[in-house]
Amino acid sequence: MNTSIKAYTLDGLAQIAKDLGQPAFRAKQLYEWLYTHNVQSFDEMSNLPASFRSSLAEKFSIDAPSVVDRQISSDGTRKYLISYEDSVCVETVAIPSRSGDRLTVCFSTQAGCGMACAFCATGREGFTRNLLPGEIVDQVLLIQKDMGTRVTNAVGMGQGEPFLNYDNTLAALRILNDPKAVGIGARHISISTCGILPGIEKFTAEPEQFTLAISLHSAAQGTRDLLMPKVDRYKLKNLKQALQSYVEKTNRRVTLEYIMIEGVNDSNAELSKLREFCSGLHCHVNLIPINAVPGSVFQPSDRETIETWLREIQKHGTEATLRDSRGSDIDGACGQLKNTYRKNQG
Repeated sequence: MNTSIKAYTLDGLAQIAKDLGQPAFRAKQLYEWLYTHNVQSFDEMSNLPASFRSSLAEKFSIDAPSVVDRQISSDGTRKYLISYEDSVCVETVAIPSRSGDRLTVCFSTQAGCGMACAFCATGREGFTRNLLPGEIVDQVLLIQKDMGTRVTNAVGMGQGEPFLNYDNTLAALRILNDPKAVGIGARHISISTCGILPGIEKFTAEPEQFTLAISLHSAAQGTRDLLMPKVDRYKLKNLKQALQSYVEKTNRRVTLEYIMIEGVNDSNAELSKLREFCSGLHCHVNLIPINAVPGSVFQPSDRETIETWLREIQKHGTEATLRDSRGSDIDGACGQLKNTYRKNQG
C-alpha cells in the first residue's frame, strides 16, 4: 500500500517535490490542492505537470474518507461516522450555532482511545491508531462540504487523546489555521486533553494562539483516578502548576471541562475541591451533564445541583457556564454512534 500524502506537512511536501525533481513552489500548489480545494485524486491537480502527477500517484495515495453513517438532530447538529482507506472509523460532529453565524466541528485525533475513562463510550473500544495530520483536517473539510458553509471553529474534543498524538495533531492545527489552507483563526481552534503534562508543557511553548481545555471531571484525586485511571500518574497539584505556567506564558485562559455525574463527582465535597483547584488560576469552568450511554451506570446530575454549582463557582470569582446541550436526540456521547453502528451491522 502506498504512503498516504496526508501524512505530510508543507515542509514534507517540499521535500517530496525536491526528491521528484520539481521546483519548491510545486509543494505549495500540491498543499493547496489538498487543503483548499480538497481534491480526491492527483489527476484533479490541473496546474501540476502530468509527469509530477504520475510520479505522485505511483508513490502516494490520497485516501479520501467516506461517511458510513450520519445522524441529523432536530437542532441542526450532525454527527458523522467517517471511514478511512484502511476501514478505521472515527466520529466527527458539526455544531451550527443557534444564530447561524458559526459552525463548529468537534474532530477526533485518534481512532479509538487508550485512556479508558470510565464514563466514555470510546474508552470501551480501546486504541486503534493515531490519525495522520491530513486525516484530522479531512474531518473538517468533509463537514464543510456536507454543510455547504465555512467552518469557523474547530475543537479537538472527539475521540482520542490529542497529546498522545502530539506531532500529528499540531501539524493538523497549523493546516486548519493556515490562511492558504482552511483558514480558521488560531483562537477559534481548541484542543482538549485529559491532562498529559508533557503535552501541556509543549503546547505552552507553541507560537500560535491555539486554546487549551482540560478534561478535569473531578478535583479530588481519588475520584479523578477512578474516573480517569490512565492519567493517575499526573497528579492534580502538578496539573495545576502546569496550567498556571500556561496562563502566565501565553496570557490565555484555560477551560476546565467538568462532566457532572450524579452521586459520583457532584457532592458538596467535590464542589469544595473544585473551588480550591480554581483558586488563583485564570480559568473558565464548563459544566457538562453526562450523556446517558446504554449499559452505563452513570446518570447526569439533576438541574438543581448543577445550578447550585454554577452559583457557587461564580460566587468565588471563577466564570462558569453550563454547556449548551446539542444533538440530544441522536447518539450524542463520544463513541456512541460507532458502537451503535457496529451493533446494527451485526
